[in-house]
Amino acid sequence: MSSLPAAPFGRVLTAMATAFHEDGSVDLESTARIATHLVDHGHDGVVVSGTTGESPTTSVAEDGEILAAVKDAVGDRAKIVAGVGTNATAHSVELARQAEKIGADGLLLVTPYYNKPGQAGVLHHFRQVVQATDVPVMLYDVPGRTGTEIALETYRAAIEWDPVVAVKDAVGDFARGVRLTEMGYAVYSGDDVANLGWLAHGGCGFVSVVGHVAGDQLRAMADAFFAGDHATALEIYTRLLPAIDAVMGAANYGATTAKAGLELLEVLDNRRVRSPLVALDDDEVAALRAGLTAAGLLG
Repeated sequence: MSSLPAAPFGRVLTAMATAFHEDGSVDLESTARIATHLVDHGHDGVVVSGTTGESPTTSVAEDGEILAAVKDAVGDRAKIVAGVGTNATAHSVELARQAEKIGADGLLLVTPYYNKPGQAGVLHHFRQVVQATDVPVMLYDVPGRTGTEIALETYRAAIEWDPVVAVKDAVGDFARGVRLTEMGYAVYSGDDVANLGWLAHGGCGFVSVVGHVAGDQLRAMADAFFAGDHATALEIYTRLLPAIDAVMGAANYGATTAKAGLELLEVLDNRRVRSPLVALDDDEVAALRAGLTAAGLLG
């Protein structure tokens, strides 16, 4: 049997939500509780201050406080990856240096969004952030949000930098992903509907959103697949499809559905988000509940 693909940040990670108080401030205690819930349910890594963590709305100081709280809660049991991607290079460098000081195990670095740099700009941005610290880096390719896809030539250049070891892929081009593994990247699925497909194409694990409510199931699917029991992996994936549809299918999927799911599981006592997001209404929560129930995640 061939060796398993290297997974430098663990195999089952979730880009975790950030909890807020009623006044809109960060609720560090509840955020730490989310991290503990994830690690208690199948996760060996978490990502803080990513898109699902509502990082476009949090300050540098808040990001540092969130990272410190999560590290204190679960840092002895899981890898902690800090989202440092923004559309301003100096801002991302500041976040990266802060994350290194706090003790992050990795950095998640997304393509600059909205300003849509060319590939030379993307590479320049990546280089400045990567060279600012010695922390291992996972690039994040999500053109549906950023407007820019990372070109293979850019990947070839970036993998030459020692800290760059992985990519979170939300492009969904499996053939391209195989080429990335051949370059030396550890490829993580960045889209829950593609999780099993990525394992079949050499992926090493997931950076999930559905993991907020289905961590144990994602772990079981990965374990079954890597043990060679592909039939069981497919059965688990098939059972999870109603939950994947419910969590990832809403117009504001991500933070809104993750927090509503955590509320349904009684990990959180609310589903607050920061504007411009708005929390799910009662009808949307009912639809989410139906999907989770159909997947066997709620009684």
